[in-house]
Amino acid sequence: MIGWLSAVGFAEHATYRSETDPGVVEHAEWLWPPGGGVMFGSRRDAGALDNVGGSAVYLVTDDVEGVFTRAVEAGATVEREPAEQPYGGRGASVRDPEGNHWSFGGYQPQ
Repeated sequence: MIGWLSAVGFAEHATYRSETDPGVVEHAEWLWPPGGGVMFGSRRDAGALDNVGGSAVYLVTDDVEGVFTRAVEAGATVEREPAEQPYGGRGASVRDPEGNHWSFGGYQPQ
């Protein structure tokens, strides 16, 4: 997840790894440079989620094509190519390598 977020354009703010297994992210905060961010951690056996890849995120950006291109280059699967949306702005959707659904759009909910 960290490599994919970095490739798409997020910037690391803080990442706390397990002392016993550095491959496990206990908690991470990554910022979206135009504003906002995302917090996440590794799946735990006793975690609240039964599976990885069941999340959906809408990311507001003024560079839909750029974010979409970087996402695909970083291994995302195309769900919807960039296009004008009937509710305004441009939008696109992908699934990241872990199966999470990401929509990128220029529409900012009011």
